[in-house]
Amino acid sequence: MRSHRVEIRIDDRYESRVDPDPLREAADETLAQQPAEDGCELTVVVTGDGVVRQLNRRHRGLDTSTDVLAFPGRAEGPFVDASGLAPYLGDVIISFPQAEAQAQQAGNTLSAELQLLVVHGVLHLLGYDDQTEREAARMWAVQRAILDRLGVQVHLRN
Repeated sequence: MRSHRVEIRIDDRYESRVDPDPLREAADETLAQQPAEDGCELTVVVTGDGVVRQLNRRHRGLDTSTDVLAFPGRAEGPFVDASGLAPYLGDVIISFPQAEAQAQQAGNTLSAELQLLVVHGVLHLLGYDDQTEREAARMWAVQRAILDRLGVQVHLRN
């Protein structure tokens, strides 16, 4: 059986509105359905637009907020194996205000929208991309399959 660890961090401002369990389930199911290193770890953070905008500006050169960012935890190139430590897959950062607005626009529940964003972010950590039409179609098909397995009803937009 594959094992991994998913840490969920929710900004205090949104803690009363976000149940971490469905987010963890979404990450777990994504890791179960896609090739991922045994014992890998990742963190999902739900925060505000300001934090996401700052990260987007610093790491992508875009001075705007977005719904989800994914930051792989792997070092580029060869590195010394730290035996005994689980491989760190990376961080998924979600903007709560963006998720809430998108849920309303798409007619999704907030929980379903957050689960969609977790799946999307974890897929990015696993190497999926959506920069071309072909890549996006592949990624969105995988997202749909994972969400279906979770029983999450969501109106996808791409």
